[in-house]
Amino acid sequence: MFKTHNYDYTCQVYFCHIMSFGKYILNWREQHTKTMQVLAAESGIDQALISKYESGKRMPSDKHLLYLSAAMDIPLHTIRKEFLADKIANWLAYEQNPLEILMAAESRVAYLSTNKALQLQDVNSKIKQKLLDLDHLKKQWIDQKPLNALQLEKLLAYFDVNYTFDSNRIEGNTLTLQETHLVINEGITIGGKSMREHLEAINHHEAIDFIRSMVNGTEDLSKRNLLDIHRLVLKSIDNENDGSFRKVNVRISGSEHVPPDALVIAEQMDDYFAFYTQNKDLMHPVLLAAEMHKRLVTIHPFIDGNGRTARLIMNFILLKHGYTLAILKGDLDARLAYYKTLEDVQVNNNTLPFYHLIIDKTSDSLKEHLKLA
Repeated sequence: MFKTHNYDYTCQVYFCHIMSFGKYILNWREQHTKTMQVLAAESGIDQALISKYESGKRMPSDKHLLYLSAAMDIPLHTIRKEFLADKIANWLAYEQNPLEILMAAESRVAYLSTNKALQLQDVNSKIKQKLLDLDHLKKQWIDQKPLNALQLEKLLAYFDVNYTFDSNRIEGNTLTLQETHLVINEGITIGGKSMREHLEAINHHEAIDFIRSMVNGTEDLSKRNLLDIHRLVLKSIDNENDGSFRKVNVRISGSEHVPPDALVIAEQMDDYFAFYTQNKDLMHPVLLAAEMHKRLVTIHPFIDGNGRTARLIMNFILLKHGYTLAILKGDLDARLAYYKTLEDVQVNNNTLPFYHLIIDKTSDSLKEHLKLA
């Protein structure tokens, strides 16, 4: 049941009870003891027009809404909200199923709102300089990485375990780094830890192997391999939902961001892959990796495993372009900083802090690889 101006309605019969925009102006005049002549003088709108607005015979233009906002000392967004609510009510007044129409519109509004959070943002000079420094580090890594295959394999294995530990830690897994190593590399069961935590470690490590095989096989990002990655992440944990988009609505605990309605997931994911195709040869690879990461968690297409899958997609793009695994740390302070930058994108459409975070973590990874090599 919807509520507007303290009146409930469940079908079109009740639309007549909703306060009209004309009534809204009239009530304001009566509360402020203003005559129609005074409001006309203060707003610069002809008195005859105000009379028609109040009687519902005419609706004001955008310019007159601005004049009324100033004369009534009401914020423009507030008075425009009342105006648009009245227009919508009038459009639906004689429809047979107004609530069904509103529900359909709600999902489309959610889709448009999410798309706003996914708009590209121009980068500033500081980010451009960071990217230049980062590419210098990448060249050093390509020139200096171990030529001995066994040494390189051990180095990558070390980072794979660290990446698995931190990525799962972000999602609440309590295995320590040493325990993660023992589960993955020694097949040891850790007492006091759940089967899910063991599976999360094993699955994530397999998913890293999978994205490395994609890079070695010159595969590119597609719907099929995205779902394959997600299937690996949730293998034997949630067999009903692994490798498939959600069909129900979800909320993210502790976040202001509301993921889009399940009805528009397919459309948004089509846009997701279209964005990649259109920008993979245009954007700097690290910014592209950041974009595909934040776009996936913003759409939130899965019941579970969105964060781990998004970070794996990000690292696939980094590896494909010669960078090393960017590891987002899972300790409390780092996790909060990560969530804060994502929410800044999703709520305020401010991508720059997230760009800085991903660039910095990619830089940290390259420096550590160079140090250990």
